[in-house]
Amino acid sequence: MRIAVAGGTGAVGRHAVAALRAAGHEPVVISRGRGVDVRSTAGLDAALEGVDAVIDALSVETLDGAESVEFFRETTQNLLAAEARAGVGHHVALSIVAIDHAPFGYYAGKVAQEELVGVGEIPWTILRAAQFHEFAAQMYDRAKVGPLRVAPRMRTQPVAAREVGDALAAIAVASPAGRVPDLAGPREESLVRMVRAYARAIGSHGWIPAVPVPGAFGRAQRDGSLLPDASATLGRETFDQWLAGLRPPR
Repeated sequence: MRIAVAGGTGAVGRHAVAALRAAGHEPVVISRGRGVDVRSTAGLDAALEGVDAVIDALSVETLDGAESVEFFRETTQNLLAAEARAGVGHHVALSIVAIDHAPFGYYAGKVAQEELVGVGEIPWTILRAAQFHEFAAQMYDRAKVGPLRVAPRMRTQPVAAREVGDALAAIAVASPAGRVPDLAGPREESLVRMVRAYARAIGSHGWIPAVPVPGAFGRAQRDGSLLPDASATLGRETFDQWLAGLRPPR
């Protein structure tokens, strides 16, 4: 099968591409670096020629709800319209566990994305996944108060990005199935511990205070509302196993 992966060079998309290729399918990488811009639609129609299914693993670096909604509405609408023109038979969207429990900030865009996919004319499957192990590195890089790095208080059940990519690839070559069981890691973790452990693993031993994110979203992060329920499929790799596989700094 010929499967397009939007965001095919990203944290999850690249693993979906690798899994499709290993299974004997033909992945089509959709990214601006490959000359395809989903927001402007440049190169999009040509990229979807002869494609059987599309995996949407696009993301945007923002915590602003309005920016997130704008991004996911534009990209989802553009993908679905181009898929209809190309005769694509299956749209696979990657979403996040429990977004309807806290539809704020970045999550607001994912809610908008799911709504558009659900009412679109392309048969679809949505996979909600928990935060990836790499989330600790993202928070270490981005969560700062002035020069001080901080660790947001959050209960999470992180999953390996590779396992999410593998799951998306398997879903794309199967029949559309609507909402499938969520995918999460094998055990619950504290994001504070994850960020601090990541910092030590890369050779940083500075003080990283734990801070609560304000507002309703912060409460949801702390009270467990964003954890998967008992119906979720659980991955195999733990955060500590992922951390142990990181290359030591030079």
